[in-house]
Formats: sequence, C-alpha cells, structure tokens
Amino acid sequence: MLMKDKVGLVTGGGSGMGRATALALAREGAQVVLVGRSEDKLVSVRDEIVKAGGRAEIKTADASRREDNQATVSFVESRFGRLDFAFNNAGGHADFKSIDQTSVEESEWVIDLNFKGVYYGVKYQVEAMLRSGGGTIVNNASIFGLRGMNGIAHYVASKHAVVGLTKAVAKEYAGQNIRINAVCPGATETPNYMRSTGGDVHLLDDMIPMRRIGQPQEVADAVVWLLSDKAAYVTGTTLSVDGGMTT
Repeated sequence: MLMKDKVGLVTGGGSGMGRATALALAREGAQVVLVGRSEDKLVSVRDEIVKAGGRAEIKTADASRREDNQATVSFVESRFGRLDFAFNNAGGHADFKSIDQTSVEESEWVIDLNFKGVYYGVKYQVEAMLRSGGGTIVNNASIFGLRGMNGIAHYVASKHAVVGLTKAVAKEYAGQNIRINAVCPGATETPNYMRSTGGDVHLLDDMIPMRRIGQPQEVADAVVWLLSDKAAYVTGTTLSVDGGMTT
C-alpha cells in the first residue's frame, strides 16, 4: 500500500492515463479526487474505484482555467484538511497542422490546457502543501517536452514549458518536503492517441525500439512510484515512459 491514507487529486481523471493512475493510486490505498470537465466520465471512474474497494470523489473543473485550479485545491483542503499529492495530467491537442495554419484560438486552447493549467495547478498545490507540511507532485509532460515534432508546435512548446516548470519549482521547494517530478510518455493507447491516428495502434511501431505503443497502466505505474515514498530522494527529474523513443 504505497499510498496508504494519502489524499490527492488527478486532473483529467476520467479517461486514459488519468483514469489508469487514479485506479492505481486507489489500489495503493489513496483517497483520490478525480478532476475533469465531464462529470459522467468522472462518475464512471469513481464507481470503478469504489466497486474495487477504494475511495474516490469527483470535482468537475476545467484544468485550463486558473480559478478552477484554485477551487479544486480548496475543495480538497476543505474536504480532507490537506493535499498530499497531485498528478497534473489533463492535456491534449487537436489535429496536426503547421504553425502558420494553426488558428490563434486553437493555439491559446492548447497552451492554456497543457501549460497554464499545470502552472496554476502547481502554484495552488504547492501553497496547500506548504500549509500541511509537504507533499508530492507529478506533471504529465511528454516525449515532446524533450524533442521536437512537426505539426504540433503549440503542444511541443507547452510540454517543454511543463518540463522547465517542474525543474524550477522542484529546486525552489526541495528543502521544504515538497517533491516535484514529470513523466514524459511516448505513444500511449489513450482516446486522444486513437483519435489522432485513426485508431491504428501499430502506426508508430517502426519508430519505437520496443516495437509497440505503451499502455496507460505503464504510465500509471511510473506516476505512482514517483508520488510514493519509494522515490523519496527523487525530485526535479523527467522520467521517460516511451519504449525507448528518446534513447
């Protein structure tokens, strides 16, 4: 029970890597607050957790909005008195297109969701953790926070920013019992991946040394480890979970 009696939140908790991580955290004994825009999806995951004997609650919120991040942290503190961990997972992008063909509206949506949402999530989460004596945060970046990619410049830029934020804030609070790390998943079988590839799970096999895409549970296992005391001396790092794509 790596997370026994810990209390925390998972943004984008209704599907994909967020869902898998929430389920894994609950199995390890955590009380999980599922955060997302779709109440139906959150309820479904909550019910999965409860049916398996775990504990979970939901909080509808848009992670791209500063005030929603603040309200989410306030909800957890008011309900449980503290925030022990957070997985800032919510993110995404639209169809691939060059920067000159990308609208301002789409650019702002991607940057607000993938970077500003994480930035303000971390800001308010750190404030709560300082009040309660410490905690752990994992931010979901991407292998495209470590390298470039055609057609999604806004996404690549926002994920690089998440990596930089993680390193900077980890250094700021390393002496105050707050650890902050990032995971950098490669191609992973999530709803967003299936949408952007037309449902072809083998489309990128030739690009991946392990010859297959990842599963959400494989990312979840890395996140749980980073959030747990098993990673007590790890902060400010980026952990690639990518089948060797960034090797």
